[in-house]
Order: sequence, then C-alpha cells, then structure tokens
Amino acid sequence: MLAIIGIITVFGAIVSGYLFEHGNLKVLLQPAELIIIAGAGIGTVLIANPLHILKQIAAGIAGIFGGSKITKQYYLESLKMMYTLLTKARNEGLMTLEADVEEPKKSPVFSKYPKFLKDHHGLNFLCDTLRMAVTGSDPFDLDQLMELDMEVHHHDATQPVSALTTMAESLPGLGIVAAVLGVVIAMGSLGGPPEEIGKKVAAALVGTFLGVLLCYGLVGPFAANMLKIAEEERAYLGVLRVLLISFLKGTAPIMAVEVGRRAIPGHQRPSFAEVEKTCRGGGNDAKGKAAAATAAAPSS
Repeated sequence: MLAIIGIITVFGAIVSGYLFEHGNLKVLLQPAELIIIAGAGIGTVLIANPLHILKQIAAGIAGIFGGSKITKQYYLESLKMMYTLLTKARNEGLMTLEADVEEPKKSPVFSKYPKFLKDHHGLNFLCDTLRMAVTGSDPFDLDQLMELDMEVHHHDATQPVSALTTMAESLPGLGIVAAVLGVVIAMGSLGGPPEEIGKKVAAALVGTFLGVLLCYGLVGPFAANMLKIAEEERAYLGVLRVLLISFLKGTAPIMAVEVGRRAIPGHQRPSFAEVEKTCRGGGNDAKGKAAAATAAAPSS
C-alpha cells in the first residue's frame, strides 16, 4: 500500500509542479521516447541476467506491492511455534521431532502455522537444521552450517536487487540516447516551420526527463525496497538461528525463545509480556476460564 502511495506522490508532485508553472501536459506525452527508454532498459536486464533472476525480479516487484510477510505478528507466531517445538523436544527428546521435520505438512506442530509452511526457505532452514540436530551434530558445527545457509540465501536474494539497480543506473543514459535521437529528428526538420522544430526539440528533452525520472523515481526505489525485504528475511533467519543454537546448548525452551526475541529488530520486536502471553498464555487462559466456570456454577 505504501508503495502505491509513494508512486502516486512522486508522479503527482511532478505533474502538479509542472502544471503550476502552466506547463502543457500534452508535451510530456511522448510514447516513442518511453518505448526507447523502457524497451532498451528491459532489454539490458534480459541480456545481463539468466531466467531465474528475471523470475526473482518479477516476484520481488510483486512483493513490494504485497508487503513484507515479516511482521511483528509473524515473529510472535514463529516464537510460539518454536516454543511448542522445543518444549516437545525437551520433554520427549529430540528424536521425537524426526517425524515433524520429515513431513512438516503432516506435523501437528507445523500444521498450526500455515504462513510458516508457505515460507519454503524458512521451513527448509529450520527442518534441515533440526535433522542434523537429531543425528547428534555439535551445536558449534550447526551454527556454522546455518550461517553458511544464511549467506547463500542472502546472496541469492540480493542478485535481483543488483540487476534492478544496474537497470536504474542505465536509464539516465538511455534517456540521453532517446534525446539524441530526438535531436537528430529535429535537425532533419531544419528549414521547416519553427513550431514544428520546437515540438521535436521538446520531445527530445522529454527523453532525458523520462530517463532520470524512471531511474530515481521508480526503478531505483523498487530496488531499495527489495533490498530491505531481503534484509528482513535475513534477520528472521538470524532469529531462528540464535534460538535453536541456544536450545541445543542446553538452555530451557522459554529462555531460548527470549534469546530469539532479543535478536528481533527493534521496530518489530514484541515485548517480553507479549511473548510470555503468546507462548504460555493459552494454557493459563484455559485454566482461568475453567476456574471461573467452576466458581460460577451453582453449588449442589
């Protein structure tokens, strides 16, 4: 939603300022210039990147308008899920998690968190680590393994960002190309009516304008937003990492969850009371309701 508001604000401010100075909007409507700049920009991306990165770019742009899935509520649900999972491991042994990590969709724990099941990398990151933990791997080795996984994932996630940034940087230059072509056309009209030459020069200048606008007002911000989403995903995996390692080193499940909570970025970090209520409140609330019902029941 904010992305749409931002785009409207950028173009609205430019058009409003232009009209305030009594500009003619028809002069800015130059489809040929837009075709040259946008078409050449897309072509450079196609030349420079393989198919899987192109798909990631498309998915990343769609994600900008859909919003990031990493929210405070998502962190709370994940912490509750981890608390349930680790409590089961503490009470019944790590080996009991084997069925959960082998078939997460059938797991009584994971099946309660459909959003997490849709996060394929987060799910694989957690399940693959727990598989190694079940086999008795050393926590230090698992920590290094998770760090490596996070680095690879972050590198993959930033490749479409780099591709989009390169495209943004090329747009002003492509705008100059469009402007030069427009000047060539205008020079070919020398000797004709001055009004006609003026229109062609104006069209050429619009090419430079569009190239700079698309770079700094649209494509560049798209790349910046995609980078922030990639950083949020990396931070989320980091929370799972420190939480798991803390538990595997012998920390109690609720303490491991608190370690994970402390690793959450400040603007999304829930309070201690919120995590306590989310992880343990369900059982306490159920007991409280049962006690209230008993007290309210008429005595025989």
